[in-house]
Amino acid sequence: MKLYFKYLQILFKSQMQYRTSFWLLTVGQFFIPFAVFAGLYLLFERFGQIKGWQFFEVALCFAVIHMSFSLSECFARGFDMFSSLVVRGDFDRILVRPRSTFIQVLGSKFEFTKAGRLLQSALVLIWALSNLPIDWTLIKAITLVLMVTSGVFIFTGIYILAATMCFWTVQGLEVANIFTDGGREIAQYPLNIYQKWVTRFFTFVIPFGTVNYLPLLYLLGKNNGDDLLYILTPVLGSIFVLPCLLVWQMGVRHYRSTGS
Repeated sequence: MKLYFKYLQILFKSQMQYRTSFWLLTVGQFFIPFAVFAGLYLLFERFGQIKGWQFFEVALCFAVIHMSFSLSECFARGFDMFSSLVVRGDFDRILVRPRSTFIQVLGSKFEFTKAGRLLQSALVLIWALSNLPIDWTLIKAITLVLMVTSGVFIFTGIYILAATMCFWTVQGLEVANIFTDGGREIAQYPLNIYQKWVTRFFTFVIPFGTVNYLPLLYLLGKNNGDDLLYILTPVLGSIFVLPCLLVWQMGVRHYRSTGS
C-alpha cells in the first residue's frame, strides 16, 4: 500500500499543476449530479411518494450510491482506463516490474476532480439525514458507513471485470457502462419499485441491493425483524470484489504481449 499512496501523491501533484483547470472540472462535477437530483426532487414534488417511499428516504438512497460511485471513480479510475494501457503496450512494462499488477493499475490513474461529485452527494446525505426520524445508534452509524464502502467495492469490482475483458477484446466494452452508469441510476432508488427480475438481478448478481435497499430498510425501521441480517448485507455485498479479483488474475495469466 506504500506504493499505492506514492502513486496517489505523485498524480495529485501533477493534476495540481493546472489548478484553474482542476477547480473548474471539480465545480463541473459538483453540478453534473445536481441536475439528476433536481429531477428526483421534481418527481416527488409532483407525485408525493413512490410505492410508499418519501422524498428524503429516497434522497438518502441517492446520496449513498452517488458517494460510492464518486469514490470508486476517483480511486479505481485506473481500471476504467485500462484499455489504453493495453493498446499502447504499456501493460508489458507493468508486468516486468516487481510489484503487483493490481496495485500498479489501480494507481495508474486518479480523478481527484470527482471530489465535486462527492461533495454534492455529502450535502444531500446531510440534508436527508437531518429530515429523517432515525433513532441513531452506533450500529446504525456503522451500517451507513458500510453501505458506502460496499458500494465502492461493487463499482470497483465492475471496473475490474471490464478491464479484464480488455485482455481478449483490447478495447473496453461499452456494455460495462450498463452496470456502472446504469447500475448507479437504478440504485439511486429503492429496488422494490422495479419489477421483480430487476430487483433480483441487482441483489444477487450485481449486489447493489446490499448497498441501498436492504440496509436502508434497517436504518428507517422498515425491516420485519432479524436486524443482524440487514446489518450484514453491506459486508456480503463487498465480497463481490473477490471473484472479480480472481477473474483479473486469470486474465493476467492469459495476456499475450504486443511484442513492442
